[in-house]
Amino acid sequence: MPARPPKRSLATQRWAVLRRLFGKGTPARAGHCAHAQTIRDYFRHKAHAQGYTLSHSQQRVIDSMAQQASLLLGASRQTPPSLYLYGAVGRGKSWLLDGFFQALPIEQKRRLHFHQFFAQLHQGMFSHRHLDDALGATLDALLEDCRVLCFDEFHVHDIGDAMLITRLFKALFKRGILLLVTSNYAPEGLLPNPLYHARFKPVIDLINARMQVMEVGGPHDYRSQARNHAHQLFTQGHYVWPATPAQRQRLNLPPQDAPPLALPVGTRHFQARLCAERRVGFTFSDLCEQPSAVMDYLELCRRFDQWIIDDLPELGTCSIAAQQRFINLIDVLYDQDKHLTLLGRLPLRESLGGDAIDLARTRSRLGQLQEVHDAP
Repeated sequence: MPARPPKRSLATQRWAVLRRLFGKGTPARAGHCAHAQTIRDYFRHKAHAQGYTLSHSQQRVIDSMAQQASLLLGASRQTPPSLYLYGAVGRGKSWLLDGFFQALPIEQKRRLHFHQFFAQLHQGMFSHRHLDDALGATLDALLEDCRVLCFDEFHVHDIGDAMLITRLFKALFKRGILLLVTSNYAPEGLLPNPLYHARFKPVIDLINARMQVMEVGGPHDYRSQARNHAHQLFTQGHYVWPATPAQRQRLNLPPQDAPPLALPVGTRHFQARLCAERRVGFTFSDLCEQPSAVMDYLELCRRFDQWIIDDLPELGTCSIAAQQRFINLIDVLYDQDKHLTLLGRLPLRESLGGDAIDLARTRSRLGQLQEVHDAP
């Protein structure tokens, strides 16, 4: 059964709605129809092929997804309650989201990393700023006839973004779109900054009222298991330390003192240390100590497949802004599945201290890189 939010009054209202949709108001065979069975069979075969044993919480999520498919694709074409999955890193949230997206036999669906969608949303609203409903026009252009929208890695740390997210979620629910979201945070843990958290409370209440909130738990970090790495380009990358001249020469990496090259990105110019066909290199400072943004990383990913990031410092000595840019950068490279070679002076675990909120996810992702170490 889905995790209960702290406020019992909200929980009572929400479960009454869910019971009407998934219980007495649902045909007796809704959970066992062909569409539901398609979802269950897909996950069973996928888990077997990858050598997984599904956790109890993962199986509960799959059962809920099967019910959603029944309602969404049944004769009544109901829009079921949306789904919010949260839990620690590496517990299979993205695996579940991707599986549902792949198994759902419709074309009117979109799966996006939240960074990517939000960047497109900002651009679209700027383009439509002359209209009375810039958000509506932007969603028309981005989503068209979309019935199912999947957001991976949802989080909120900026109060300006939080206000836009409030409008976005209301607009998506009004359009009858089935929204599926993954996050490292329970709804109550979003935008934890105490200066702004109260102003984000309406979105938390909206999520609890309109979405089925489920925790994905279990004892295993699936990202750490080697069998996941075969088909992922990101996990074939390397962490190289202490980045000696001999290591650089052997791995065909730029020297530490490589001169900067001007690299245009949109209307701005970045400093790169290497730019050759689909291969690009930067220092940590080039990307994270400068006012770069997710939209910049997405544009660079469109142009380059092999990335080198040099001179990783002890992250805890950097500003929170630089830490957050690095987190965003690794999120984008991981989601776009780019090959990454990261160079630092210290072992990776000693380099990834810091106080930024999402560093646990970054540590988990970078922990999948193959370590290359030479004695200095």
